[in-house]
Amino acid sequence: MASKPKILIENGIIMDGTGNPWFRGDVAIENGRILAIGRVKDFQADIRIDATNLVVCPGFIDIHGHSDLAVIVDPRAESKVMQGVTTELGGNCGHSPAPLEGYALEEEERSAERYGIKIDWRSFGEYLDRIERQGCSINFACLLGHGTVRWCVVGPDDRDPTEEEMERMKELVDKSMKEGAFGLSTGLMYAPGCYASTEEIIELAKVVAKHGGIYASHIRRRGEGIRRWGLITPRIDTLVEAVRETIEVGERAGLPAQISHHKAMGRVNWGKVKKTLAMVEDARLRGVDVTCDQYPYTAASSSLASIFPAWARAGGTKKLIERLRDPEIRAKIREETIENMEGIGAEYGWGDAYISYLKSEKNSHLIGKSLKEAAELLEKDPFDAAADLLAEEEGSVGIVYFAMCEEDVITVMKNRNVMVGSDGYALSPKGILGRGRPHPRSYGTYPRVLGVYVREKRVIPWEEAIRKMTSMPAQKLGLFDRGLIRPGMWADIVVFNPRTIKDRASFDEPHRFPVGIEYVLVNGEIVVDRGSHTGLTPGTVLRHGS
Repeated sequence: MASKPKILIENGIIMDGTGNPWFRGDVAIENGRILAIGRVKDFQADIRIDATNLVVCPGFIDIHGHSDLAVIVDPRAESKVMQGVTTELGGNCGHSPAPLEGYALEEEERSAERYGIKIDWRSFGEYLDRIERQGCSINFACLLGHGTVRWCVVGPDDRDPTEEEMERMKELVDKSMKEGAFGLSTGLMYAPGCYASTEEIIELAKVVAKHGGIYASHIRRRGEGIRRWGLITPRIDTLVEAVRETIEVGERAGLPAQISHHKAMGRVNWGKVKKTLAMVEDARLRGVDVTCDQYPYTAASSSLASIFPAWARAGGTKKLIERLRDPEIRAKIREETIENMEGIGAEYGWGDAYISYLKSEKNSHLIGKSLKEAAELLEKDPFDAAADLLAEEEGSVGIVYFAMCEEDVITVMKNRNVMVGSDGYALSPKGILGRGRPHPRSYGTYPRVLGVYVREKRVIPWEEAIRKMTSMPAQKLGLFDRGLIRPGMWADIVVFNPRTIKDRASFDEPHRFPVGIEYVLVNGEIVVDRGSHTGLTPGTVLRHGS
């Protein structure tokens, strides 16, 4: 194995990740680690980087990513590393690429087919081995998806697990944690996570707690909480109840909890983040380690299937499509979906949901159109257009929702318990990863925070933004050799121009790299050199507990 170069970053504005004020200095790197900082003399560097008037900071740690298969499709992880991400935590929102048994294997093979890759692993450890053999430009860690575990054992049905099934789920959680999972994630807005009780989640989280892992949750939305919480009508907002549930899981299971991409979807919820953030602070005061992450946009992204009621999604995508083709059942689905989209306490309207991805070429002219616009082109009402499109595309329809307000984004960003996470994928402007019009967060999250919310809007200081991107997620994950510029730390480093850094990816043109990021180092090797990807893959697969 070739030795790593000795690198000296000179005369930089060092923001070390602690949140402390910046200082000027040098950073010496040897054998992939930071050797010295400050005024470094007599260091025989192979490579010198002049960082005059540039910020030198730790590499960004994306605590909420979805590049589970994307890093296998393209190990360069372009859209992530080009925005300064040096480490990603995958396996979020209740879905992970392993373990794979039964229905979970069927679903993952369906996803892999979309990317043109073969599933040649079954266990969590085998999945991590697969990435390790291939290499990656960034460090990669992964959570275990509760929904994936449920698919393995219970399948896609809307029911509680039997005692035997619960024990089998615990076994899979225990085994996956031993093989390197960093914790358990839930996607309680999605099937099958929405069918799980709080008690089920707590029991599985207790297994994670024994291994020192974390619990991260895409919290429940209104409809998904009805049966579990005994609420009477799907019009009732459950944002507060959902946050309370996440805190309860962390508290009762005895492990750190993370509220994923914290936001208030729908006008009925706007402003309520003040209450939920206060709940987080109160929980911390009584000893519960709960934090949040956030992406800096007023639009979310999901699958089209998520707009339909949870009961209609039971059994999987094929069952949903079957129900939509049954006139009587379709009428019931229609009523509840329209109430969700247009009724009192609506989450968002048909005109606020835009089509971002379609499986086939047949309907590709609809990409970028709202469901309302698509309905007009198809000469159907919005519900029928959405239902028929889902069936035609075999469930593979991506949606971007404009459903949050800027005031809430700023309120959440200012909170000290909130870190930055993209909720995005490692994409590329070319090839299969460049299809569709995905949410621009996959390319622009970190430069957008720094360029728009720090430099232009002055919502938070530079040093605080860097802390939220580096040492804070590192601490949450127990990565105590990353996330700070300190001697002995792995040299995951970003060098950027504070005067020019900014996202360029938009909702109309999402596949665009940011500007202002000059260098990105991963484990002491230069992956981005003066704004261009070098093609190197020095990233490490990170396994919890190793």
